[in-house]
Amino acid sequence: MAVVNQYKFYGKTTTAAESVDMLEPGVNETIIVRSLRVTNKSGSNTPTVTIKNNNFEIVNTQQLATATSVEILSLPLIVEGGTKLSYTTAGTVSDGVVFGISYLNILKERTD
Repeated sequence: MAVVNQYKFYGKTTTAAESVDMLEPGVNETIIVRSLRVTNKSGSNTPTVTIKNNNFEIVNTQQLATATSVEILSLPLIVEGGTKLSYTTAGTVSDGVVFGISYLNILKERTD
Protein backbone atom coordinates (compact mmCIF):
# COMPACT_ATOMS: atom_id res chain seq x y z
CA MET A 1 0.00 0.00 0.00
CA ALA A 2 1.32 3.41 -0.98
CA VAL A 3 0.48 6.63 0.83
CA VAL A 4 0.29 9.83 -1.20
CA ASN A 5 0.33 13.21 0.56
CA GLN A 6 -1.18 16.10 -1.42
CA TYR A 7 -1.38 19.68 -0.21
CA LYS A 8 -4.53 21.31 -1.57
CA PHE A 9 -6.72 24.41 -1.41
CA TYR A 10 -10.51 24.67 -1.57
CA GLY A 11 -12.22 27.99 -2.13
CA LYS A 12 -15.86 28.98 -2.56
CA THR A 13 -17.77 32.25 -2.63
CA THR A 14 -21.42 32.11 -1.64
CA THR A 15 -23.94 34.87 -2.30
CA ALA A 16 -27.05 33.18 -0.87
CA ALA A 17 -28.05 31.53 2.39
CA GLU A 18 -27.28 27.85 1.77
CA SER A 19 -25.82 24.59 3.07
CA VAL A 20 -22.85 23.15 1.16
CA ASP A 21 -20.58 20.11 1.57
CA MET A 22 -17.05 21.51 1.18
CA LEU A 23 -14.84 18.45 1.57
CA GLU A 24 -15.85 14.79 1.30
CA PRO A 25 -12.84 12.49 1.53
CA GLY A 26 -13.20 8.97 0.17
CA VAL A 27 -13.00 5.99 2.51
CA ASN A 28 -9.30 5.58 1.65
CA GLU A 29 -8.51 9.25 2.43
CA THR A 30 -7.91 11.37 5.52
CA ILE A 31 -7.87 15.16 5.37
CA ILE A 32 -6.02 17.37 7.84
CA VAL A 33 -7.30 20.95 7.64
CA ARG A 34 -4.60 23.44 8.58
CA SER A 35 -6.49 26.67 7.88
CA LEU A 36 -10.18 27.48 7.48
CA ARG A 37 -10.64 31.18 6.75
CA VAL A 38 -13.99 32.92 6.26
CA THR A 39 -14.29 36.42 4.78
CA ASN A 40 -17.36 38.66 4.82
CA LYS A 41 -17.03 40.90 1.75
CA SER A 42 -19.94 43.13 2.73
CA GLY A 43 -19.48 46.55 4.28
CA SER A 44 -22.93 46.49 5.85
CA ASN A 45 -24.26 42.92 6.26
CA THR A 46 -23.41 40.62 9.17
CA PRO A 47 -24.31 37.06 8.10
CA THR A 48 -23.81 34.00 10.28
CA VAL A 49 -21.96 30.79 9.50
CA THR A 50 -22.18 27.29 10.98
CA ILE A 51 -19.49 24.71 10.16
CA LYS A 52 -19.91 20.97 10.75
CA ASN A 53 -17.49 18.03 10.64
CA ASN A 54 -19.50 14.82 10.16
CA ASN A 55 -22.62 16.61 11.51
CA PHE A 56 -20.77 17.75 14.66
CA GLU A 57 -20.76 21.54 14.96
CA ILE A 58 -17.27 23.02 14.90
CA VAL A 59 -18.69 26.56 14.74
CA ASN A 60 -22.29 27.23 15.74
CA THR A 61 -23.89 30.32 14.23
CA GLN A 62 -20.87 32.64 14.37
CA GLN A 63 -21.68 36.16 13.25
CA LEU A 64 -19.23 37.60 10.72
CA ALA A 65 -18.28 41.24 11.23
CA THR A 66 -18.53 43.54 8.21
CA ALA A 67 -15.63 43.57 5.72
CA THR A 68 -13.41 41.24 7.76
CA SER A 69 -11.80 37.81 7.66
CA VAL A 70 -11.64 35.34 10.51
CA GLU A 71 -9.51 32.20 10.96
CA ILE A 72 -11.89 29.56 12.29
CA LEU A 73 -9.30 27.01 13.47
CA SER A 74 -6.70 27.40 16.18
CA LEU A 75 -5.60 23.74 15.83
CA PRO A 76 -5.64 21.32 12.87
CA LEU A 77 -8.94 19.58 12.12
CA ILE A 78 -9.14 15.96 10.94
CA VAL A 79 -11.84 14.95 8.47
CA GLU A 80 -11.97 11.17 8.23
CA GLY A 81 -12.78 9.22 5.09
CA GLY A 82 -16.48 8.74 4.40
CA THR A 83 -17.48 11.92 6.29
CA LYS A 84 -18.18 15.53 5.25
CA LEU A 85 -17.01 19.00 6.20
CA SER A 86 -19.90 21.39 5.49
CA TYR A 87 -21.09 24.92 6.10
CA THR A 88 -24.42 26.71 6.41
CA THR A 89 -24.80 30.45 5.88
CA ALA A 90 -27.74 32.52 7.10
CA GLY A 91 -28.75 36.15 6.95
CA THR A 92 -27.88 38.50 4.09
CA VAL A 93 -24.85 37.28 2.16
CA SER A 94 -25.54 38.93 -1.22
CA ASP A 95 -22.16 40.74 -1.28
CA GLY A 96 -20.39 37.42 -0.77
CA VAL A 97 -18.94 35.27 1.95
CA VAL A 98 -15.70 33.52 0.97
CA PHE A 99 -14.50 30.21 2.41
CA GLY A 100 -10.84 29.23 2.01
CA ILE A 101 -9.41 25.93 3.22
CA SER A 102 -5.77 24.82 3.11
CA TYR A 103 -5.41 21.11 3.80
CA LEU A 104 -3.35 17.96 3.51
CA ASN A 105 -5.02 15.05 1.74
CA ILE A 106 -3.58 11.67 2.76
CA LEU A 107 -4.54 9.07 0.17
CA LYS A 108 -3.90 5.38 0.81
CA GLU A 109 -3.54 3.54 -2.52
CA ARG A 110 -3.39 -0.20 -3.03
CA THR A 111 -0.44 -1.20 -5.17
CA ASP A 112 -0.93 -5.00 -5.29
